[in-house]
Amino acid sequence: MANKFNDTIIRAYKGESTNYTPVWFMRQAGRSQPEYRKLKEKYSLFEITHQPELCAYVTRLPVENYNVDAAILYKDIMSPLPAIGVDVEIKSGIGPVIDNPIASLRDVEKLGAIDPQSDVPYVLETIRLLTQEQLQVPLIGFSGAPFTLASYMIEGGPSKNYSKTKAFMYQQREAWFLLMDKLADMTITYVEAQIEDGAQAIQIFDSWVGNLNASDYRIFIKPVMTRIFSELQRHDVPLILFGVGARHLLMEFNNLPVDVIGLDWRTSVQEARNMGVTKVLQGNLDPAILLTEWEMLEKRTQAILDEGLADGNHVFNLGHGVTPDIQPATLKRLTAFIHEYSQRNR
Repeated sequence: MANKFNDTIIRAYKGESTNYTPVWFMRQAGRSQPEYRKLKEKYSLFEITHQPELCAYVTRLPVENYNVDAAILYKDIMSPLPAIGVDVEIKSGIGPVIDNPIASLRDVEKLGAIDPQSDVPYVLETIRLLTQEQLQVPLIGFSGAPFTLASYMIEGGPSKNYSKTKAFMYQQREAWFLLMDKLADMTITYVEAQIEDGAQAIQIFDSWVGNLNASDYRIFIKPVMTRIFSELQRHDVPLILFGVGARHLLMEFNNLPVDVIGLDWRTSVQEARNMGVTKVLQGNLDPAILLTEWEMLEKRTQAILDEGLADGNHVFNLGHGVTPDIQPATLKRLTAFIHEYSQRNR
């Protein structure tokens, strides 16, 4: 007899009451799991994502190992970029490296469009495998947001200060807004294909947009984010927006047509509410706390849960992703504690 499908997290994302606080962890698929590390000795990230059975297995692992309330598709925010003409490679210990960085309007004009069915069929096949046959919890699909994608495309890889990206934005406005439009088109098309094939929630990672001030965000980013979320809204799946170091942008996020705002560890649930944020909140344990003793981890987790329970619209997560040095047993124990404590204290 099949297990009953657990839709707790979807109900929480919609602001409905639930029996306990649902939880998943950013970068839960892979990273610290021994089964995944063994696979990575043989395959690169892109090689795993190109094999739907293998990719579905990696996506499913944390649900089976930790008992979390959602799976997040195993892939990278770089996954759709080769389809539009970006030569990207994920290098171990570095991250995405791009051999043909954007430097001019001409470079932006050369970028193509994505056709998910022909360009990333393996992503869609993985989603179908998971949602039609394998998962008893919702699958979260995702995409990078235009600013964060553009930062890699212009810098050529990870950056500490995003100076090339910001200089491009300030000096080459025509090229910048064309780049935002092209990346918005790609994001909408790519995410819609994920939803059509079974993704039940979508997270947009604008990981590095916190490097902009609020005024520049309103001018250079907010219009394109409004368009993306407005178009995705018609699919009636929960839409989540997450950024790192974006406390000063939370009210800008709150004014977008999103359902859920992910908080990093710098801003508590209560602080976000005091600022005027009204959306469902997701977060936000500092991943470093997972490397401390259980007493500290339990205390910090309980404090977040207490604020979330008092608020009534909260999904537990980390304030950023799982790091490779975090023990799987810790995540399993933490998930059980979140479920038990929140159910007991509702």
